[in-house]
Order: sequence, then C-alpha cells, then structure tokens
Amino acid sequence: MRYLQRLLSRWCLLLVSCIILASITPVVAQDLVPLPPVDPSQVRGNIVIAGSSTVFTLAERLAIEFVNEGYADQLLIDSIGSGAGFERFCVATETDISTASRLIHSDEIATCQGNGRDPIGFRIGSNVLAVVVSADNDFVEGVTLEELAEIFSTAETWQDVRPDWPAEPILRFAPGTDSGAFNYFVEAVFEQDPAPLLNAANLQLSEVPAVLREGIKLSPFSVGFFDYAYYAEQSENLRVLAINGTTPDATRIETNDYFLSRPLFLYTTATIMQEKPQVAAFLNYALSNATSANERVGYTAPTTARLNEGRRNWLVAMDLLQQDERLYLPKVRAESRLIVE
Repeated sequence: MRYLQRLLSRWCLLLVSCIILASITPVVAQDLVPLPPVDPSQVRGNIVIAGSSTVFTLAERLAIEFVNEGYADQLLIDSIGSGAGFERFCVATETDISTASRLIHSDEIATCQGNGRDPIGFRIGSNVLAVVVSADNDFVEGVTLEELAEIFSTAETWQDVRPDWPAEPILRFAPGTDSGAFNYFVEAVFEQDPAPLLNAANLQLSEVPAVLREGIKLSPFSVGFFDYAYYAEQSENLRVLAINGTTPDATRIETNDYFLSRPLFLYTTATIMQEKPQVAAFLNYALSNATSANERVGYTAPTTARLNEGRRNWLVAMDLLQQDERLYLPKVRAESRLIVE
C-alpha cells in the first residue's frame, strides 16, 4: 500500500512539473503585436500621400480597401518617385505620408528635421522579381548582371551569352509595359531605358503572370521575369535563376541581399500621427492588412518580425506603450532609421 502511495505521489509530482515546464517554455511562433482596432467608417479627415511608383501599387490597394470599408473623406496618392516624395514630405512639408522603395537618406533625414519633421519608417512589403527558366533547361543555373542584360537585349542565342550554351534562339517573356514589374526590371537592369528590352527579338509581353509562366514552361530555351510572389505561388516546371550567385529566398528578401529586391516603406512622423488621427488610422490599417494587400498585388509580405517593428513604432509614436515595453524602442527606432547612401 505504501509503495502504491509513493508511486502515486511521484507520478503527481512529475505531472505537476510537466505542467509548470510547459507553462514557462518559450513559444517559438511569434505573435503579432496587437494594435487598437480600426473602423474606417469612423475615420474623419483628409490624407495626402506621395512618393514611390512601386509603393503606389500597394498603397493604392490599401486605400481602395480602406474606402470600401467606409472611409468617406479624401485620400490622395501621387506616384512621383521616392526622391520626389521625400522632397514634398521633408522640404515642402505638404504630405502626411511619404512612400519609398528604399530607406530614407541621411541628407533627407537632416532636411526633414530642419523643417520640424522627424521621420519614422514603416516597412509594409518588398518588391521582388524572379528570373525564371523552364525546368527542362539543363544548362543555366545562374547569370551575372551583365549576362542578364545581354539575355534580355542584344543576345540572339544562348551561345551569344556564353560559348558553352546552346546555339538556340532566346525566347523572352516579360510583364507588360504598364506593370510595376516591367518598370522595376528596366530601372534595375537598363538604368530606366526600356528600349534594349523592347527591341529584343522573340519577346512576348503579358500583364497576366499565368501567361508568362505557361510560355516559359514550354521550351528549355525560354526565359522570363515576373514578381517573385507569382513564382512562389506556382513554381511547378519552372526554375528560378541565381543572379551574381544569389537566389531569392525569405532571408535574402528580408535583408535586401538579392539584386532584384527592394523594401517598401511608408514614412511619417509621430507629430503628424498625433495631430491627424486619420493618418494614424490609415497606418494602423496598413500594418494590419499588409499581408493580404501584398498578396493581391503580387508583392512579398513582410515577416512577422518586421511587421512587429512597425507596430511597435506605431505604438511608440502614439504614446501607447507601457514603460517596460519601451525597452523595444532603441532597437525599433534604429532599424526604422537605417541610413543608406
């Protein structure tokens, strides 16, 4: 009887220990930092946004959904480029939010601060292009930047790019000229001159990613590019190429180590957010719906960690963090104000 009592006692002790350990074991999955709920139908006041043409696509998607959910005042978005956007935000101080497909430069920060604006950046996505070939292509694993430019311009055959590649015509596929993917590729590879690409032989343009994917699959001598999200969505019978030895993946996209990848930001200030609650509400909405909005426009959504940086920035700007939570502030503000010349 005593033996059974001791055994039962040890079993209960073990059970209690397991329960305690389970309760203190850190959770690997990261939850989103909570933000106050936003009801667009209750938001009042106009919002003025200007900047990157790339971010415009994503900002416009968010704005449409914001309006569809009830926002009834004016929400103006101008597509004028990142630099021009910072000019209007920092110099003219006439916009509430500046959109950018790069980090703000040190001289732009100084100009902003000289005009009483201390910019805060919220990363809401990434624009990433994948250069892909058919899975039947057994001779190309990766290309240099120079070879990439040749492949999509003057080279007529693959052998023109490298002597050991087949003397077969290059069949090219690209998004239509109205797409952000086309404009980004031209900007990155051809210094904003679309002529080399548009004058290339055997070029098929389409605004429909599925058309590009299917066309590339049909021949081992095809090559094309489109938003990485569309490749990740359906990569069967396709293979993504490395550029300068680097292929796109979640880590390289997040750190901007892949050539055809750039971060997408919304910039504002804590003062604007506090003086214009409608701006704070839209930024809250953007951070809360960034994942679905990126999926809709073919961009790559931020990681949970990156979204949480923006969410903590939002809470700090609105003075809604508890004192102990402000320990996050130095790291978050440092990352959001990184300077790239």
